[in-house]
Amino acid sequence: MASYVTTKHSPLFPVLTAIILLITLFPIYWIVITSCKTPVENILPKPTLYPHAFTLENYQKVLVGGSLRSLFNSVFVTAASTVLSLLLGFLSAYALVRYNFPLRFNILFLVWIIIVKMLPPVVLAVPLYDMFAKLRLINNLWGLVLVFQVYTLPYCIWMLYGFLKSLPIEYEEAAEIDGASRIQIVRLIVFPLVQTGVVATAIFTIIVAWDEFLFSMLFIRNPELQTLPLAIASYIGEFETLWGQLMAISVIAIIPIIIFVRFVYNQMTSAYSLGLK
Repeated sequence: MASYVTTKHSPLFPVLTAIILLITLFPIYWIVITSCKTPVENILPKPTLYPHAFTLENYQKVLVGGSLRSLFNSVFVTAASTVLSLLLGFLSAYALVRYNFPLRFNILFLVWIIIVKMLPPVVLAVPLYDMFAKLRLINNLWGLVLVFQVYTLPYCIWMLYGFLKSLPIEYEEAAEIDGASRIQIVRLIVFPLVQTGVVATAIFTIIVAWDEFLFSMLFIRNPELQTLPLAIASYIGEFETLWGQLMAISVIAIIPIIIFVRFVYNQMTSAYSLGLK
């Protein structure tokens, strides 16, 4: 029965697909329509499924209020954190895979990475804040990039380790016999072969860095340097929540991720198609 339902030729398959899409996309639809409603309509006791008085005033207030600056700050911090994590993570994972470290060292290092990843952020927040305060990296976007490495770097090392571990060493040995240096081997052979894995790791790293809130709240006090999650939280007050503006800035926060994932999907599909040819 289960196989019959999940088969594409089954008449129930389109129905199940439509239900799943509805459940998945309805929250996004609700965010968009709420951002286009007036403040009065957003606080009605009975919610409306579409704006009775369509307006873009919420977007105007959000953009005038400095959210574009927060968006640029988030883009910078996320891009810098991802590039740094991928660079250090790739080199660390490659060293663990290819160099003859004692097996116990490899296991301990990977276990330590998992332990750090599993720790709640608040456990590391206090010592990191004290250390960064002494280094004068509070209220500094580069300081935020460095502190993000606490979670993005272990994630990159762990994922890239798996991709590099599955790569046959014969390609590198052949290049080494032909006289290629280690840097040339990594740049011209290893990296292109695991490029799909690097892209997949980059996607998850970007999502983690884009959504980070706790460290941004602790390490950034200057309103001009706040990231997008801090700007979103500012619309939730003790006595009032500006639902229209909150949803408008949420839409703005979602758009860059959708564009990036779509771009990466197209690139990965093209690369896979070329590989098949």
